Amino acid sequence: MKIKTRIEFVIITLAVMLVVYACANRSQGPTGGPKDKTPPRVLKSVPLNGELNYKKKQIEIDFDEMLSVEKPNENVIVSPPQVKQPDVKAYGKKISITLNEDLSENTTYSINFGDAIVDLNEKNPVKNYVFSFATGNQIDTLKISGVVINSEDLNPLPGIMVGIYVENTDSFFFQKPFLRVARTDDKGRFSINNIKKGKYKIFALGDTNHDYFYQPGEGVALLDSVITPTYRIEQMTDTIWKDTITVDSLHTYMGTHFLPDNVTLRYFNENKKRQYFVKSERKEPFVFNLFFNTASTKLPEIKPLNFKWDDKYLLEKNATADTLTYWLKDSTLWKTDTLRMSMTYLKTDSLYKLQSKTDTISVILRNARVSTKSKTSSKPIITKIEHLKVASNISSVFDVYSPIILKFDAPLADFDVTKIRLSEKIDSTYKEIPFKWQKLDSIQKTFGISYKWLPEKSYKLLIDSATFTSIYGKTNNKIKDEFKIKSLDDYSSIELVLSPFNPKAVLQVLDTKDTPVATKPAIEKGTLFEYLKPGDYYVRMFIDRNGNGKWDPGDLKAKRQPEEVYYYPKKLSLIKNWKFEETWDYNETPLLKQKPQELIKASISSKQKN
Repeated sequence: MKIKTRIEFVIITLAVMLVVYACANRSQGPTGGPKDKTPPRVLKSVPLNGELNYKKKQIEIDFDEMLSVEKPNENVIVSPPQVKQPDVKAYGKKISITLNEDLSENTTYSINFGDAIVDLNEKNPVKNYVFSFATGNQIDTLKISGVVINSEDLNPLPGIMVGIYVENTDSFFFQKPFLRVARTDDKGRFSINNIKKGKYKIFALGDTNHDYFYQPGEGVALLDSVITPTYRIEQMTDTIWKDTITVDSLHTYMGTHFLPDNVTLRYFNENKKRQYFVKSERKEPFVFNLFFNTASTKLPEIKPLNFKWDDKYLLEKNATADTLTYWLKDSTLWKTDTLRMSMTYLKTDSLYKLQSKTDTISVILRNARVSTKSKTSSKPIITKIEHLKVASNISSVFDVYSPIILKFDAPLADFDVTKIRLSEKIDSTYKEIPFKWQKLDSIQKTFGISYKWLPEKSYKLLIDSATFTSIYGKTNNKIKDEFKIKSLDDYSSIELVLSPFNPKAVLQVLDTKDTPVATKPAIEKGTLFEYLKPGDYYVRMFIDRNGNGKWDPGDLKAKRQPEEVYYYPKKLSLIKNWKFEETWDYNETPLLKQKPQELIKASISSKQKN
């Protein structure tokens, strides 16, 4: 009896444990087995893919699992292009497409879904799925493929429209929609399908208004040559995988290779920005700003309406010349709360042509005036005397190649260079040394102090009080700065010899965000970049065809391509007191393989954040 009781006790205990375990795991739900990595498969469609003489606007495609269509208005492209977007909807395992424009006779239609079709649970995409049918008794099958890259930095560009015209003229790009279109994927690749035999012009377009032809201001790319699509039958190989890392087998067969499949379109935005007046601003009584959308070749003409300012102001332009700062020298103008003026300036119209426009603007002092008397007392408030503010680039450890830069918070009316003393430490004492004093702008607001610094030497800058006087009568406090010059061992350098040498080449050293840190024209015997801080760098080159020292985009109407850009294909990891020397054949590596992948990812990520 005792044995039986013990057995019953064990059985009951195990049963209770199983029940408790099952209950505890109900919240987890079924594990569902391994993750589904297989995209949906097409089972059937009406019409059939590739069907002839189909005249209806309705298409239905059945798949083997539940699915959805991601952002159909952005991802689904119909050729010939449809100005009225088709209705694309998913119902369970079915996709329904309704075309909202009349079909043309004897025309091949293709619907490129890109990666928009995904299964409902795991979002596995049906890669680059294209559905086609013809309204006539034959279907066009030729194809043009390639890539669109940013012409300035060679980054692949996703979401760009690419289209063709059968006419051998570029004028249609400005007049009517593409004949057939495609959109680039996340790697900048495109494939225009179901093309008829013939000769074509091809363009890329940043089609912001979705009308499928160029409008002023949209980004573009063009190919100078005419394309004749063709094909060849050749042996092809498919890789069959056991899993994501193990190859099961290779399947060889005879297939159709469509050409060209390597069209490279270098996309650019023309130097044609809309030019217009943005706003005025007056935060202080003695100064106001005028802001424009972009720089103008001609300054605005200003006629005062309720004040006079002949020879009573200074004009400051920022680096991009789209912000104008007017410093008022006459104190009577400061007392006028609202400065009314007539301003004549250049403004672009809808066709990007500059037209003269005249506006009446009122520049209002927004800040409240500060009273010189207390609200509870008739006695004046004793305020601290404001001095002229001076900012400099001096740091305790200073670069051997840098001049000292002094920036003042207002233009100077006067200064006395004899009150500026620069000294070099020799042994334990400072000895005064000569220096070069430079005015760096037109209104005496920025100055430079230059000297050929000696590495590892210490220096001292002394500036007496009242050395500088602004146009508003403010003077500076006494300034004292001590600093030491870096050792040459703290720097690295790069020397590149171009092969073949191009006298119009300009080299740029880039940081890890694809931003230039140094730019120099190429020198035949070798271009040297000195005083680089240790770290990771890259090198880019552009062909400066017009000799202006900067990279320029193309011009569509002039059929001028953007200036060519090349990348040195390796990262340069520089260490202290080290010089990298290399002969660079910029034609050796194919253009699309030149830019290092880590730099592509970094530069794209940086632009997305901005």
